[in-house]
Amino acid sequence: MNPDFLIVGAGVAGLRAAIELAEAGQVLVVAKEGLRESSSEYAQGGIAVALSDDDEVALHEQDTLSAGDGLCDPAAVRTLVEEGPDAIRELIEWGAAFDREGSRLAFTREGAHSRNRVLHADGDSTGREIARTLYLTAASLPNVSFRSFGTALDLLLDGSGAVGAELYDAAAGRVVPIFARAVLFATGGLGQVFLNTTNPAVATGDGVAMAYRAGAEIADIEFVQFHPTALHVEGAPRFLLSEALRGEGGRLRNREGKRFMEGVHPLRELAPRDVVARAIWAEMARTGAPHVFLDLTHLRAGFLPRRFPRIYTTCLEHGVDLEHGPAPVAPAAHYAMGGVHTDLEGRTSIPRLFAAGEAAANGVHGANRLASNSLLEGVVFGARAGRAMRDAPPAPPCPSKEPYRVESGAYASEAIEEIRSLAWEKCGIVRDGAGLEDAVGWLEARAGELPPSPENAAVRNVHQVALLIARCALARRESRGAHFRADAPQKRAEFEKHTVISKDGGISFK
Repeated sequence: MNPDFLIVGAGVAGLRAAIELAEAGQVLVVAKEGLRESSSEYAQGGIAVALSDDDEVALHEQDTLSAGDGLCDPAAVRTLVEEGPDAIRELIEWGAAFDREGSRLAFTREGAHSRNRVLHADGDSTGREIARTLYLTAASLPNVSFRSFGTALDLLLDGSGAVGAELYDAAAGRVVPIFARAVLFATGGLGQVFLNTTNPAVATGDGVAMAYRAGAEIADIEFVQFHPTALHVEGAPRFLLSEALRGEGGRLRNREGKRFMEGVHPLRELAPRDVVARAIWAEMARTGAPHVFLDLTHLRAGFLPRRFPRIYTTCLEHGVDLEHGPAPVAPAAHYAMGGVHTDLEGRTSIPRLFAAGEAAANGVHGANRLASNSLLEGVVFGARAGRAMRDAPPAPPCPSKEPYRVESGAYASEAIEEIRSLAWEKCGIVRDGAGLEDAVGWLEARAGELPPSPENAAVRNVHQVALLIARCALARRESRGAHFRADAPQKRAEFEKHTVISKDGGISFK
């Protein structure tokens, strides 16, 4: 059962790391639910890479830095854009089928990109195709194995650092300690901290919460990107309507039918995501409407079902025909720029613990992720983390800790909904000091009220991450990127630093 390398998370970053590690020892990839249930599976927008004839790596680099609003790590950005082209070529060699125009790769443009550099697969199933390719490649390697558990509970530590993790096997009703030379948290996002999110149910910030409890540094956790256009139909999930829809000419209109982005930003609907999300939020507040509309009815007949088959079909299932009427849309929590603080090799502040993908904060995204950079980050930095993990020293002797059965406990469903509602109201698109202080006080007061059972692991993690977001957003007394405070609407030079928080070190700016 005990592998050389333990990877918690089966999305793009975890799978790519597993491939890199396969020649160095036994690799176990554990998933929270099904092996195909991850944020990668839901990534529609595409993967950005400077591969087209009219593009350059330097332009991709500059667009990423601009979107990051002063907080990108230049070395991390350079690594992403320089290693990206080879990473895509590798995926194609392994069988990834990106959309083409004839024999040439088809590139599209999304918000804040200066060139057409976004690749898609089957129109709007890019993440699914990349995850499929990586899974089949990893599964073909004899040293890589997979297992589904209910959830990871906590990191296992000894004097040398991370030595494994405790995982809850829901089917067997027992906690299973797994020991390894090195552990990678590739646990994905934290969207379920908020009431409205495009993320799957498994995105409860587990890696961030577990790493924080173990003493690791967490960086830039206040920077949460809210996607401007999630389907807003009563009773339906907040299904993401890709930015590529606006890249193809989609127009945002208010309840009166007026386009409102023209006076907000020169790029109108293709402005940076935080600008568009706040503009929609303001328009909803001004009109009292629960949503605005994304209008694509002017596009030629048959284009949408062909270009965006998954989006078009899903909207139809919820009574919205994109060819004949606008879609009701509103912002929803989508992506975390912050996470477990790492270097460019995925190393965290805890020896033997690594992090990659959305769970990590390596400085690539700064204060605001450039559209479609996330899948590329998962592939590039997942591979880098895998290579670095090979160098982990031999594992110390494993303690004699066997799996043990646990009794079922009460599930705090009301608690998680209260936390999510609070986070949406106080830590959402528009924040202020008073609201953040309320959130911190409320969350701290509830810290001891959650029943300690494996079933409540997600509640515990959501609570922990919400408190981290609230504390760091309160400390950052400015507005920058995806973090906007109505009581401090300007950027301030003294905050052009990364927020770092740890259990023992408090909050600092570095």
